[in-house]
Amino acid sequence: QLQLVESGGSLVQPGGSLRLSCAAPGFTLDYHAVAWFRQAPGKEREGVSCMRSSGGSTHNADSVKGRFTMSRDNAKNTVYLQMNNLKPEDSAVYYCALVLGGTSCLTSPPLSSWGQGTQVTVSS
Repeated sequence: QLQLVESGGSLVQPGGSLRLSCAAPGFTLDYHAVAWFRQAPGKEREGVSCMRSSGGSTHNADSVKGRFTMSRDNAKNTVYLQMNNLKPEDSAVYYCALVLGGTSCLTSPPLSSWGQGTQVTVSS
């Protein structure tokens, strides 16, 4: 199945930083829009950040603007989510998926299958 693989989640103190990775075994990500989602216990899955394509624009949820940044490394066929100044409310399982590349990419349904995600816990 068409599925992305997340990694990089960990336990980090408030104010700390993490970088999550999203790999695509068997196909290239260069021309596809990719989004990061997260789901905390008792809450719905929400869009966090999306990038339309290689060299395209990035869109972030209001809750993470100024703190989270997406990037691509085409040579490694990998998409990253740099998370700075982390807060306890950022704690969640983070997922990445292919999405529609329009202005609604933060709320797009996934075009790839959901993977296992990677756990991010922000706590002192």
